[in-house]
Amino acid sequence: MEAKIRDYVISVLIALGVGALAAYFTEDGMRTLYAETRVPVLSPPSELFPVVWTILYFLMGISAAMIWRKKSPETAKRRRISLILYALSLAVNFSWCFIFFLGRSFGFALAWLLVLLAFVVGTLLAYRKISAVAAYLQIPYVLWLCFAGYLTCAIWVLNP
Repeated sequence: MEAKIRDYVISVLIALGVGALAAYFTEDGMRTLYAETRVPVLSPPSELFPVVWTILYFLMGISAAMIWRKKSPETAKRRRISLILYALSLAVNFSWCFIFFLGRSFGFALAWLLVLLAFVVGTLLAYRKISAVAAYLQIPYVLWLCFAGYLTCAIWVLNP
C-alpha cells in the first residue's frame, strides 16, 4: 500500500476506533438514556447519532492525516502541537461518553463538553496554520459539539 494512502487509512481507523470503543463500552447507557430521561424538543432520533459521529470521526482522521503528512522543518513544531491537541480531544471525547451515558452526570458532562470544544477549536486553529483544508474539515465537528452542548444542557435541566 502506498505510504500516503496508508497514512490516511491508519488515521481514519484510529479516529473511528476511538468512537467505536466508546460506543461499545457505553452501548447500554446510550440505549436506555432516551427511554429513561426527558430530552429537549430539538433532540434528533437516536439513530442519527451513529451516522453523524461516523462522518465526524472520518473527517477527524482525514484532517489528522493531512497534518501528519505535512513534514517539513518549518512545520515540525506546529505539527506536533496540532497532533497533541487532536489526541487530547480524542481522549476527552472518549471519556465524555462514560460521564454522560454511564455516569449520567449531565452537569459534569456539559462542563467536560466545553473542555472538548476548547480542544477541538484549538486543534482547528492549530491546523489552520498548517493546512486550511484540514482546519475546514473540523468545522462540522465544532458545530455538532455546539449542538451537543445544547442537548446536554437541556437534558441536565430537564432531568434534575
